[in-house]
Amino acid sequence: MTEAAVRIYDIMACNVYWDFESPLQREQHKFLVSFYPTEVATPELIQRIVARGPQGYEVEISNQRFTPSNTDGYIYDRTLNYYWYMLNLPTGYLPEGEYTIEVTCTNGEVLRKSRVQRDAPSQALISAYTEHRDTIVDSFSPAKSEQLPAGTSLENLRCQWSTLRDLGGPDAFYIYRLSQGRSAREFDTQNLTWWDNIFIQRAHGNPEAGHNRGEVTVGAPLRPATPYAYFVEVTDANAQSETNICIFQPHQMFVTP
Repeated sequence: MTEAAVRIYDIMACNVYWDFESPLQREQHKFLVSFYPTEVATPELIQRIVARGPQGYEVEISNQRFTPSNTDGYIYDRTLNYYWYMLNLPTGYLPEGEYTIEVTCTNGEVLRKSRVQRDAPSQALISAYTEHRDTIVDSFSPAKSEQLPAGTSLENLRCQWSTLRDLGGPDAFYIYRLSQGRSAREFDTQNLTWWDNIFIQRAHGNPEAGHNRGEVTVGAPLRPATPYAYFVEVTDANAQSETNICIFQPHQMFVTP
């Protein structure tokens, strides 16, 4: 179902622990606003998006296509036919408090949604993750650009990893994203092969979506003799506006037979 006008679905304002293969600092902050599907492409209906926070903080989210190099703009999810805007700020964590994302539409309408970000969940997850980081990274399967054995089915591929709870740490939620590509640089956020959308699963009535999830079965067929890259994001919630921390774990690669 599409909408004639822009409607905010949900927002995120949360800290990010950026453990990607990247020169960017690990301590970051993320703003995200997702929209219901619209009859025309949502970016054509948006004039300006501004995020505001404590102590007069303000930053604009650009109305441009998000890329790994600009980390600022919109992403189109073809699986659900909707757009979401994201801005990753590699300038450190932002303080807890109330954050608001304000959307000005081309028709003059102004939309706002707010949430309160808390620090305690960030500290708990980051502490546990950094303590067990090497064990977790070594647990991913498939990984390390391995060639999957001949005869491996290209449907219902199973991917596994250790959770923080497995290692005596706190409960958390896990989001898996898969794309074609030989490396983290080739991972295409705009063209995912499949992802485990725990936010939609939660909205559709599964309050435990992603909770302590240490494996997924890929819900899309894979291509033969093709390199793939995936990463698993760790969060403290499975609703966007309840999330205080996202941990972006290192990309893993494999090649299908």
